[in-house]
Amino acid sequence: MKEKLEQIRAEALSRLEAVDTLDSLNEIRVAYLGKKGELTRVLKGMKDVAPEDRPKVGQMVNETREKIENRLNEVRDQMAKKARELQLQREVIDVTLPAKKIEAGHSHPNTVTLEELEKIFVGMGYEVVEGPEIEYDEYNFTKLNIPPNHPAKDEQDTFYINKDIVLRTQTSPVQARVMEQGKLPIRMISPGRVFRSDEVDATHSPSFHQVEGLVVDKNITFADLKGTLAEFARQVFGEDTKVKFRPHHFPFTEPSAEMDVSCFKCKGAGCRFCKGSGWIEILGCGMVHPHVFEMCGIDPETYTGFAFGVGLERIALLKHEIDDMRLMYENDIRFLKQF
Repeated sequence: MKEKLEQIRAEALSRLEAVDTLDSLNEIRVAYLGKKGELTRVLKGMKDVAPEDRPKVGQMVNETREKIENRLNEVRDQMAKKARELQLQREVIDVTLPAKKIEAGHSHPNTVTLEELEKIFVGMGYEVVEGPEIEYDEYNFTKLNIPPNHPAKDEQDTFYINKDIVLRTQTSPVQARVMEQGKLPIRMISPGRVFRSDEVDATHSPSFHQVEGLVVDKNITFADLKGTLAEFARQVFGEDTKVKFRPHHFPFTEPSAEMDVSCFKCKGAGCRFCKGSGWIEILGCGMVHPHVFEMCGIDPETYTGFAFGVGLERIALLKHEIDDMRLMYENDIRFLKQF
């Protein structure tokens, strides 16, 4: 029995000297100290040992186990120390190197422009109201005085989900929803993403943003509309900015107009930026149509109001002198860093 234990110890220690991985170390531990290991088999053979020799044999087994375990622990500690040294060599930090630069991002030009517009109108006492981008045909068209045969309802211009639901083509449906609530007076702007079936080019996109405004109260006139938008233009483009209104047609408003601002590059003298005219078209506006009031449950004999709508991208492109709308959505960091 003594010779057997010495052989087991010698084999185990010899294998431990050649071990090079933790997996191999674990295999040796299981082979000699595990439930089915060599020492366990020796202990199971104790029944064949004379009773008076069992204590001595048991002591020899324990001494062998202790020596193997001690050497196992030594080898494991040596391997762990070596692995740590290798890790420190791989992950060495040169404290003399310059620190990594953390680049902080900034707001997109559209976001900057929207925050500026919201600040202007909130300062005038307006409320910012948002609504769903997937809208009912009734709110997107019917309640805005757009009849079923109107060209704007053509599938070439509108994304239809089904005959009753569309991707909104303007943020005016938000105004209709607010008017339906009957909480008067109303002073609001409704910014948001809108969708139209346009080909992508320098000035068009199937997805863009609008900021539309609505005022409803007693004794509101076109003079209030002109004064409000003139102040808006001055705060956006500069105190010297002038405005002019040209007659136009919008189903939502009557009378309707398009508003131009004097070119802020040439101060109205005419340049490449304004194509020599001295003026830049900026938005559409008008007095809310009485029929729209009636469909939204407001008495047109008691209340009047005005509405306007401006493309957010148009303001951003003009202010930053960007000549291609596609640049706003291509996420080219070289472009965005300029703002």
